[in-house]
Amino acid sequence: MSSLLVLAVLQAGVAGRWDLTLTEGASVYPMWVEVLAGPPAGGRLQGRFGYALPLRGVVIDSNRIRFPMPSEQPVSNPAQFSAVVEGNALTGEIVSPTGSRIRVAGLRAPSLSRSRSPEWLEPKDLLASGLAGWRPEGADAKSNWAIANGELVNSTRGTNLITVDTYTDFKLHIEVNVPANGNSGIYLRGRHEVQVDDSYGKPPSILGMGGIFGQVAPLAQPARPAGEWQAYDITLIGRRVTVVLNGTTILDNAEIPGITGGALDSAEGAPGPIMLQGDHTAVRYRNIRITPAR
Repeated sequence: MSSLLVLAVLQAGVAGRWDLTLTEGASVYPMWVEVLAGPPAGGRLQGRFGYALPLRGVVIDSNRIRFPMPSEQPVSNPAQFSAVVEGNALTGEIVSPTGSRIRVAGLRAPSLSRSRSPEWLEPKDLLASGLAGWRPEGADAKSNWAIANGELVNSTRGTNLITVDTYTDFKLHIEVNVPANGNSGIYLRGRHEVQVDDSYGKPPSILGMGGIFGQVAPLAQPARPAGEWQAYDITLIGRRVTVVLNGTTILDNAEIPGITGGALDSAEGAPGPIMLQGDHTAVRYRNIRITPAR
C-alpha cells in the first residue's frame, strides 16, 4: 500500500462523529464533534452548552486532528483542540491561551440502528406518583418544581428535573404551557433536547419550538400562543425521531446527529432519562406518558 493511500485511510479514520467526555479539574462533562475529512476538512462541535458550531481551520495529519475551538463571537486567540485517533477511541486535550489544559476522551458515536422493529410495552404515567419518580439535577441545586392541580410546575428559574428511570426507545406524550418569552426543553435520554419556547408566529428554526436544539430544524412551526396548552407526541427509535406538535408532524423519522447543549452525558449508546429543563424560565407540564420499547 502506498504512503499516500495509507495517509488517506488514516485521515478517513479520523472523520466521523465522536462522543466526547472532558475532564477539567473535578468537573466532568460531555461534548460532541463531527469531523469531515474534506478537502477541505471541517465539521461541527457541540460544546457543553449552546448549540453546535462550525469548525474552521481543521488540520488532519495522519491520525491526528487539531483545530481552534469555535465560538459564537469572533475570538482573537481561541483555545486549541488536538487529539489522536486509534481505532474507535480518541484522546487529546484543549489548551487555553493561558496554558491551562482540559483532558478529552472520546468514542466513535454508535449508529443506534435496531435489528428489528420495536415491541411496545404498556404506557406509563410519569406523574402518577407525583415527584416520586423524579430527581433534581444536582444534589445541592435549587429546585422549583412542584405538583399543583395535577400539573408539573416550575414556578421560576431553578434546576432541571430528571426521571429516575431510564429508557432506550420510546413514545412520549407530553403537554406543555409556555409563558410569554418562556424557554424550556424536553431532553430525550437526557441527551437530545426537543426545544420548548415561545415560538408562536415565528418561522421554523433549528433553535425554535420542536427543533432538536441546534441539530435538526422542524419542517413547520404550529406553535400556539404563549399561555396555551400544547401537545407533543415524540417517537424515538435509535437516533431517529418523529415529533408531532399540536397534531402536525414537524420531524419525520429525522436523524439526530449527536447530543445537544446541556446534555447529561455523551454515552449515546446507553439508556437515559427524560429531563425537563427548568434552568431558564417558569413552565408547566401535564399528561406525561411514556411507552417504552423492548
